[in-house]
Amino acid sequence: MKRVVQAEKFKAECLRFMEEVKSKGVEFIITKGNIPIAKLSPIEKQDTTLFGKMKGTVHVKSDLIAPIEEEWDANH
Repeated sequence: MKRVVQAEKFKAECLRFMEEVKSKGVEFIITKGNIPIAKLSPIEKQDTTLFGKMKGTVHVKSDLIAPIEEEWDANH
């Protein structure tokens, strides 16, 4: 839900508007002289864990454990 509020009213009741954004997810468009100048909206919740963040980003194109035909010396 979006609400439009004049800058003067926003300045006077800023903390109340912030609480409404937090509790109800309301988005505010702040205007000055009926021209939109800013937007107050809820931030997206960010994941707190990195586990699984890269899932699905690695694509195997061949057999990773099959031997290759190249000779090599492990002592070099």
